[in-house]
Amino acid sequence: MTASTESTGTLRGKDEIAAAIARDIAATYPDGAYVNLGIGQPTLVADHLPAGSGVVLHTENGMLNMGPAARGDHVDPDLTNAGKIPVTELPGASYFHHADSFAMMRGGHLDVCVLGAFQVSAAGDLANWHTGAPEAIPAVGGAMDLAIGAKRVWVMMTLLDKQGRPKIVPECTYPLTGVGCIDRVYTDHGTFDLAPDGVRARDLTGITRDELGHLLAGVVIADSDHPEQPVRD
Repeated sequence: MTASTESTGTLRGKDEIAAAIARDIAATYPDGAYVNLGIGQPTLVADHLPAGSGVVLHTENGMLNMGPAARGDHVDPDLTNAGKIPVTELPGASYFHHADSFAMMRGGHLDVCVLGAFQVSAAGDLANWHTGAPEAIPAVGGAMDLAIGAKRVWVMMTLLDKQGRPKIVPECTYPLTGVGCIDRVYTDHGTFDLAPDGVRARDLTGITRDELGHLLAGVVIADSDHPEQPVRD
């Protein structure tokens, strides 16, 4: 990834950042995994999955083997993901009742889910449904079911919020979606595993370990399992 939230304030820059994070996530799925992509930016991952990966995408509204976003003549208003975005279907796609979909989510049948977040705590707590803003209309949706039901929970977000505050925090101040549920966080400044001894950087983008420690004040930065991983510009 080459862009960061500090280097651009343009809509295109934000789109490029999201696409770069989505590419990183798509490249790390285990072959043949059953994966749910949460509403919002996580759905971009579908557009970057390598051909032949064998990854089967699940969408909350009742579909398996969802394909990339639909464009142009391929748009079918009756074929959308849970965020109402038109999508395509891959060979072998299947459809089922909403209740069956949630049974898959809650029953531990999904290998990975990817969710957005307002805050992530160093202990793996997730806050992604309400910021307390008076004008907001909060709704948990299926995120709570995914957070407790998926075998692994990955988060896709920028490292900083719109006010420049870190979103990885010692303790969440927003209402929680799940407790101790997050395994990994993908951001515009690096990828982080949440370990018992702290936040462990898998890679860093445009920021050094010392700068990360200063930015995430109060969060324990654990020794990395990838000490030779270079900092990317």
